[in-house]
Amino acid sequence: MDTISAVKNRILQLCEERNMSINKLSTVCALPPSSIKNILYGKSQNPKLLTIKMICDGLDITLAEFFSTTEFNELEQEIK
Repeated sequence: MDTISAVKNRILQLCEERNMSINKLSTVCALPPSSIKNILYGKSQNPKLLTIKMICDGLDITLAEFFSTTEFNELEQEIK
């Protein structure tokens, strides 16, 4: 799995856990819905850390909690 897929999956997982739509997520994160949708639909291949941080803030979790999953721990090296 690549990093962008892991980020996408984590956002979807967190929304599902909270029974939250993407539009609701964008509201609580103070981000335009297009910013989140661009990550989820692959238009943003390199989302800014600040964007991920704003998502975390809206979900009331830390960056460490966002990235503390098996998927992130088992990512293959991007540089080959």
